[in-house]
Amino acid sequence: MRRNRIAVLAATATATTTATVIALGAIAAPATASPATSHASVQFTGKAADKAAGKAAEADKATEKAAALRKAIDGLPDGAATAAQVRYKDKDLRWKGASGEADVRTHAPVKGDERFRAGSITKTFTAAVALQLVHEGKLELDGTVQHYLPGLLPAHYPDVKVGQLLNYTSGLPGGDTRGTPKTPDWDKGRYTTWDHRALVQAGFGKPMEFAPGTQQHYSNIGYNVLGLLIEKVTGRTYEQELRDRVINRAGLKDTYSPGTSFRIKGRHTHGYEALKNADGTTRLVDTTEWDQSETWASGDLITTTADLDRFVSALFAGRIVPRQELKLMFTVPQVPQYESGKPAVYGSGLARVQLTKGGPVYWGKTGSRYGYLNGFAATQDGKQSLIYSVNSTDAKRENVSPDSRVGRIIAAGVGTPSA
Repeated sequence: MRRNRIAVLAATATATTTATVIALGAIAAPATASPATSHASVQFTGKAADKAAGKAAEADKATEKAAALRKAIDGLPDGAATAAQVRYKDKDLRWKGASGEADVRTHAPVKGDERFRAGSITKTFTAAVALQLVHEGKLELDGTVQHYLPGLLPAHYPDVKVGQLLNYTSGLPGGDTRGTPKTPDWDKGRYTTWDHRALVQAGFGKPMEFAPGTQQHYSNIGYNVLGLLIEKVTGRTYEQELRDRVINRAGLKDTYSPGTSFRIKGRHTHGYEALKNADGTTRLVDTTEWDQSETWASGDLITTTADLDRFVSALFAGRIVPRQELKLMFTVPQVPQYESGKPAVYGSGLARVQLTKGGPVYWGKTGSRYGYLNGFAATQDGKQSLIYSVNSTDAKRENVSPDSRVGRIIAAGVGTPSA
């Protein structure tokens, strides 16, 4: 495959569906029926274990939760998604399930332990590394990018602090490294390898979006700058620091940064993008092979639902980031969101989510790449959590509404958002 390089700035349920190969890399959307299977594993814990054994009546809620989760992933593949992998736990229930096909050409069923592209969930990992370095005094929250990396930012840009990179209040503009979903250039740069410094500087011909620290704008730019900072103050690559400080410390077996490889190692789900043909029909384009250097420290990670479950448990328990710095992940700055003016929702690497007014607060992160739509959410004490990966055929534009596949998974696990 030809590659370009930019080195300088520049329990079991049954579903029925199928897919038909029409060309190399272009696959027809599911149309006729053949058997596919969804699998679920249920373990009752705590009081629910007694109930399930007939010793109490409280197993009902846990049983209903398990049934709702299984129903949420049934019927794959369909026109909107080809596969799903989900894990859920609370004090009464541990549930994991998988549905659909890992590869619609071979109809290989999803088993639930396949790797996938995590997308922006990578930011939570990057924040964990940076906050460890803050604890060790190698980075300071009030230290500036200009101090650590002189010459990286344009001379006319104001000082940007490390803490502002972490909570998305830096005001730095991001670069346009790929096409817009569903446009003719949607896969621009698919096999392009970006130099990390060039990736960061790609948007610096633009003015600052706002004065640092005054608004919050979720974007990739701050976390790619953090990747450069990590390398500068440690003298090692971002990938090495991520591996030693987070992946190995949390005992993650199937998580890694792909570097310049555009493939996914080992068993994995394929990602697909649904595109319209001239005659109005739909085809699926396999998007699994993709150089992720265009996202790097903000979105290149490859993982599994089991590893994300381990990571979230270890992180929230204070086994990855020291408690003092961990508080920053659960602290949302009191500033408005850029453009919308709504209250900020992101801490350092995590987002605050409250689905209903007065309801429980969850902390988590979502992430998407073409063909992959993922997320995790957990209570701050870590006692309840939901992990999901859905192979959406419109992952970069899907509106996660209550009736979408991801919306139904979220509703089954942690509740339906209020209007």
